[in-house]
Amino acid sequence: MFVRKVSHYNKSNRVEYHTYKLVESVRTERGPRQRTLINLGTDFDLHQGKWKEFANRVEEHITGQKALFDYPEEIESLAQKCARKIIHRQSFVIPEKKDSSSDYLPDYQMVDVNSTENEQVRTIGAEHVVYHTIKELELDRKLADLKFNKPHLEAALGVIAARLINPASERKTHIWLKEMSGIDELMDTDFTKLSQDRVYKVSDMLLKEKKAIEEHLSFKERNLFNLEEKIILYDLTNTFLEGTGKYNKKAHFAKSKEKRTDCPLVTLGLVLDAEGFPKRSNVFDGNVSEPKTLEGMIKDLSVENPLIKPIIVLDAGIATEANIKWLKGNQYAYLVVSRKKKKDIPENANLVTVKKNDNTFVQAALVKNEETDELELYCHSKGKEIKEQGIRSLFQERFEEELIKARSALSKKNGTKRYEKVIERIGRLKERFKRIAHRYEVTVKKDPETNKAKAINWYLKKTENNNGLYVLRTNIADLKEEQIWNIYNTLTDIEDAFRCMKSELGFIPIHHQKELRADGHIFITVLAYHLLHSIRFKLRRNGIHLSWATIRSRLSTQARITTTMKTKDGKMIHIRKSSRAELFHKRIYDALNIPYQPGKMVKTIL
Repeated sequence: MFVRKVSHYNKSNRVEYHTYKLVESVRTERGPRQRTLINLGTDFDLHQGKWKEFANRVEEHITGQKALFDYPEEIESLAQKCARKIIHRQSFVIPEKKDSSSDYLPDYQMVDVNSTENEQVRTIGAEHVVYHTIKELELDRKLADLKFNKPHLEAALGVIAARLINPASERKTHIWLKEMSGIDELMDTDFTKLSQDRVYKVSDMLLKEKKAIEEHLSFKERNLFNLEEKIILYDLTNTFLEGTGKYNKKAHFAKSKEKRTDCPLVTLGLVLDAEGFPKRSNVFDGNVSEPKTLEGMIKDLSVENPLIKPIIVLDAGIATEANIKWLKGNQYAYLVVSRKKKKDIPENANLVTVKKNDNTFVQAALVKNEETDELELYCHSKGKEIKEQGIRSLFQERFEEELIKARSALSKKNGTKRYEKVIERIGRLKERFKRIAHRYEVTVKKDPETNKAKAINWYLKKTENNNGLYVLRTNIADLKEEQIWNIYNTLTDIEDAFRCMKSELGFIPIHHQKELRADGHIFITVLAYHLLHSIRFKLRRNGIHLSWATIRSRLSTQARITTTMKTKDGKMIHIRKSSRAELFHKRIYDALNIPYQPGKMVKTIL
């Protein structure tokens, strides 16, 4: 083998350029000839003095020879890539046939067992599940309809799959697709040539077609799982950006769900159905007023039968009087958590148990509100009461500890004694513990002669004990207590979606500084959640309730492997095949109705 440099002349711009080929000499009936093994392209930049070493190393990889000495990394990595391409070009797929099949032809070879080696190990288990779901939802076909060419289509599917299987930044996603995953083999492509620029470009392309893709996925999920969409959930969450966010006009400082007040935020609004499938998403400013986002997200929502509008379920943060008025005006049925101040359950209300088990005990009373023409459900949860009482007791303890410190400082040397400074200190404590400070009456006594505080006293005011109590509002007149409470509990689906995105799909943090790229990162996460929820929905139907993190970790033990061995006549056999599925893999595959062996078996004899 050797490298040959070929000169070319471009007639259009009258420029001479060169291509490089790896060739070998062969004997033919007409004498010795040169045969091109692989075209190395125009950007082959290996120094000419190293060409012979490179060609020798490629030949050693193909024939299974052991190197007498270590080659430089530059030559070794390039030789491996070229050897794999040559082997792949001369390989052929082994059809899946059982030994008992009438046309099954066994291939017996005499090989040197001691020459057996395994290489090119790539994970394939989780990829098998994700790619099957992509095909089931016809996401690949939709992207093709949206004019994604083959390289961009493959890269887009790879990036979405990576967010499910190995959530990370786009830079790390690029490395994972090239060097660690076998998903390209399921697509019948090769990601070793995938550029990092293409990974970023498909993010922009996906975001550009956001509306069409979301409508397609919503339609496919509705038909595939027979979703009725009688209930629509809506809520928001935020995520923080690494860096200043100065190139993202949506990035603002605000109250962070993850307590990252030191970072700029952006907000994701998500619409789900009662089964937890996403219907629509949007990215808002980090400091957006939650109630103002409702109309734009719910308006003109695509449903199968536009004459039957779904029930809109909202948490208290969005359920303002203005939004409720808008829902009424647009003839939506709604069920929301009341923003009104908690009050005791009316005396004439009849308490009904809506849920009771070892961990949960919830009672509810239904009352008609004549002023608003709504039903109000007063709910009391024993578990919620214990939790809230524990939190309140902790804050009370901490607040009183700080008050004791302030009082002790009055008698200590260099302690804060001046009346104005003590008042300021107490004011800061009330601001710091504002969740509990209003329950206390704190007085500071002043010594008029010295203008110093001489005593700090406090007592806990008697207030209503509303721990564990919350009120639901609805304009649906024919619902019973348990029905209202069950509908309200569908809000846990959207909380689960946000929690899953943040813990399992790499939603936080965002490393991009530009608005377009940050929005693209978030949209890829939403697309990944579409696939994930489809997978989990089918698994739960079959009694599998494991977290996705656990499933993908255990599926990673199935891999694609190339096994090489030398035959008695000096040839090399290269077999590319997935490892055999184990019991856990089979359990998941059976639940999803997919085959045990991902990918094809490929054989090469050189």
